[in-house]
Amino acid sequence: MAESDFDELYTAAEMRTAEERYPGYPETVPELMERAGSAVAHVGIARYRDARRWTVVCGGGSNGGDGRIAARELGRAGKDVVVVDAKAGESKLGEPDVIVDALFGTGFSGEPRADASALIERMNAYAAPILAVDLPSGVDASSGEIAGAAVVADATVTFHGRKVGVVVAPGRFHAGVVHVADIGLARVETEQLLVGPGLLRSVPRRGERDNKYTAGHVLVVGGSPGLTGAPSLTAMAALRADAGYVTLAAPESTLPVLEQRLVEVVKRPLPDDLADLAAKASSLAIGPGLGRGEGVRSLVRRALEGLRLPAVVDADALFGLEPADWPAPRVLTPHEGELARLLGRDSKDVAEHRLAAVREATERFRCVVLLKGPDTLIAAPGRGVLVSALGLPSLATAGTGDVLTGIIGAFLAKGMDAQLAAAAGAAAQQRASVEAQQRAGLVAGDLIEALPRVLR
Repeated sequence: MAESDFDELYTAAEMRTAEERYPGYPETVPELMERAGSAVAHVGIARYRDARRWTVVCGGGSNGGDGRIAARELGRAGKDVVVVDAKAGESKLGEPDVIVDALFGTGFSGEPRADASALIERMNAYAAPILAVDLPSGVDASSGEIAGAAVVADATVTFHGRKVGVVVAPGRFHAGVVHVADIGLARVETEQLLVGPGLLRSVPRRGERDNKYTAGHVLVVGGSPGLTGAPSLTAMAALRADAGYVTLAAPESTLPVLEQRLVEVVKRPLPDDLADLAAKASSLAIGPGLGRGEGVRSLVRRALEGLRLPAVVDADALFGLEPADWPAPRVLTPHEGELARLLGRDSKDVAEHRLAAVREATERFRCVVLLKGPDTLIAAPGRGVLVSALGLPSLATAGTGDVLTGIIGAFLAKGMDAQLAAAAGAAAQQRASVEAQQRAGLVAGDLIEALPRVLR
């Protein structure tokens, strides 16, 4: 992995390591706090230029210390500042234009006590925007999980680097706009990494010596009557993601429709045994629009257990999937509901524990698992989780998952490592939502048209 392709995502323990490596620690902690509190004030003044009245809610730990320094700097800038000492039981917030949340820091986990919960709820009830110090109080820095009351911030000033909790849901939905403030710490290795658009540079491109097969041949298996759109999107996405050749195997009854939809894609009737079709392919993309009958489940099982092709497994191919001793890399791409079924859980439970759920699925199925969402999580056995969060909310529309399947299929066909292919696929799909000419009312096909610009 090229270091420039990723940014660190810090857990509470990893932040402690970074702080402990600072020269002179712990005697130099006040120096770090000065920088942190000053950064909060600087960002706050720049972001809320017309705000005169500020209330800073301070806890008893170092996060509260950062808040007090921020309050001091706001006062020096001519602001009217009220400091609420939560540890002393103070709770009157006044009539602020902005609230600064310095109640809990990275060391917090679990559910806030009743008095702290009540204070958080009062902060959230105000019409004033909330600026969180390091991360919103009530959010677990290491997982993004929320066990009770949590501040809903308009913006967060986080120190040194992004915490897992402000990137991974549900915590990301409480953080607002995240500002990263440099306070002079050195980078340390983190288990989780945030995918940057630079990762797309690692995707192999067609060279002079390539032909249509060596550039990547993707076999797409999907489609059923009334569901021809899904495999069509997957097949075209694979081509636009620079695969040289795409074969679509679909039920024979659907081929007349697919012949009208797809010009550049080779269409074949879906056989009982995929071995002959797979002989010349370099990756498999299975599931879009395939249906959920017992025959489909048997086909998927035989394909995944018998074909020595790297495969991306999506949509209907995930239904009823069981772990097996697969002969080649597999990438599962569920959304929260599909992952819940695979784990025998409730989808709400997966949504509340996304990081833990994707790790569990990776260990259960012994393969790469990509959990879709605005914070797409890509986990692999024995490795840290990669997080891709480069897209727009417009991706929440039908068919975008089928596009992602095709992109990953193309990258697997080019010989990429399975976790990196999945992460690069997520990054490409998300960046396409930004590059697409049609942002409002975006449809999945718009992403396909934008892919060449993203991968240029």
